[in-house]
Amino acid sequence: MAGRAATSPPASPPPGEQFAEVVVVRHGETSWNASRTIQGQMDPELNETGRRQALVVARRLSREAKPAAVYSSDLKRAAETAQTIATACGVSSLVLDPALRERHMGDLHGVVFDDAVRRSPEIFSSYSRTHEIPGGGESLDQLSKRCVSYLNTVAEKHKGERVIVVTHGASTEELCIHADPTSPVRGKLYNTSICVFRIGGGEWILEKAGDVGHLDQGEFLEDAFGGDGVSA
Repeated sequence: MAGRAATSPPASPPPGEQFAEVVVVRHGETSWNASRTIQGQMDPELNETGRRQALVVARRLSREAKPAAVYSSDLKRAAETAQTIATACGVSSLVLDPALRERHMGDLHGVVFDDAVRRSPEIFSSYSRTHEIPGGGESLDQLSKRCVSYLNTVAEKHKGERVIVVTHGASTEELCIHADPTSPVRGKLYNTSICVFRIGGGEWILEKAGDVGHLDQGEFLEDAFGGDGVSA
């Protein structure tokens, strides 16, 4: 069930033990992000900018409430970001799971974004939620079902606790839209941006979306590339 959105914690939040606080972080930058190339489930590692971004977001999270665990996509760019965060936060429980991977982009893997839009404009239409990408790719509905189901499982396990989840741009967008269908997050989730959810009993509350307050905008955001299921 979709929840309601809030830019700040609700005035009268539900009892803490019924909800998990799930902090979702998009991975740091890769060379594919920088060149606007569709990654999907391809597996490039972080570039030097991405590693610096991971350190900065890790330092920020280490100054906040300690998480009970860190969960991550098993793709290298997410896993390295997650390991950096787990180390900074003093968390030994790091779980890598393919359920948190980026959208499978099928035949569009490795294609420059602008070329992909010209080739398959229907894939990037907001109205094509059920359209599966040729070559074994996922529809947005399939991506949403996969990621939402996994976070519901995590939240059920961690009621009353804070956890960190490291995933990808399109995956994070789908989580935000599940919580708040009106959320204007498409293409606006920069590398290592933070989204905060309260999840419990089938209810999702989006408390924060796309927070990049930890990043130096001149260094990290000028040429940043957003989600849209592309180079995330």
